[in-house]
Formats: sequence, structure tokens, C-alpha cells
Amino acid sequence: MKSKQTPIIIDVEASGFGGQSYPIEVGIAMEDGDKYCSLILPAEDWIHWDSDAEKVHRIARDILETYGKPMRKVAEHLNKLLKGKTIYTDGWVVDKPWLTTLFYNAKVDMEFQVSPLEVILSEEQMAKWHETKDKILGEVEKHHHRASFDAWIIQETFKRTNSIVDH
Repeated sequence: MKSKQTPIIIDVEASGFGGQSYPIEVGIAMEDGDKYCSLILPAEDWIHWDSDAEKVHRIARDILETYGKPMRKVAEHLNKLLKGKTIYTDGWVVDKPWLTTLFYNAKVDMEFQVSPLEVILSEEQMAKWHETKDKILGEVEKHHHRASFDAWIIQETFKRTNSIVDH
């Protein structure tokens, strides 16, 4: 079996878990190993905030208001990095709507495709996924639940499960 190309992985952190939530951070693991991460300055009407979500991503709203980049800048930079490419997420049902919210509110057209990671995973990879991901997390000195770190973990898990299947 031929090795699959390393996919570009995206992860989005949000203000909550439901329909009123919005993106607060986006992280990418590029195919060459580079990473991109940005906090997103919330729009004035983005007021929903879930303290349970904050406990997971550990990003306080005042941090976003201080260090977040304007959504238009984030959307334009994502297009610059990803134009014409297909990127993958392990949380498509939430990440895709959050990205759509970002681009819609930024008034920028998304120039890349977002697909579920499962469409490129073999059954063998899926069978080894959780065990492999847990092993990688155990190897990392500090576990930061941040978007670019999460994207890297997903990408590394893909690569290792792919090499297990290849051999």
C-alpha cells in the first residue's frame, strides 16, 4: 500500500458548544510541518460565552479582546495559506460551521475546502487511531489544548497510523 500524503489539518476552538457559539481560535498544521495559530477578536454581537468551553480551551474572553486579531485579517490569512487546497478536521460538524461563521462575518469568501478527516482514513487507521493518539499525547511534555497543538496531534496521529498500516 502506498503512503498517503500528509494532510493539512485545521482545528477551531469556540466560545461554546452550541449553535450560538463562534470561533475564537484557529490552528493549522501544514503538510510541511509549519503551524499557524491565531486568536480571533469577537464581533460586537458575538456575546455567547460558555464557561465549560473556557475550561477546555483555557482562553478567557478578555484575552481575545486584548490579543485577538480582527476576523477579516484571520480569514484573509487563512485564504493566503490555504487557497485552492482541501484541509481536514476531525470535528467537521462543528469546525466547518465555525469557519463559515468566521468568513461570513468577515465578509470574505472562503477559497479552500474543508472536509472530514474520516474521508481519508482507512479502516485500519481508524482501528489504531485512539491508541496511537494517546501514545503521542503521552510523549509530549506539556499538553496545551490550543488549536495549533490539537491540529498537530491529529496530523501526527494520521502520519503514524498511516505508517503502521503501510508496514
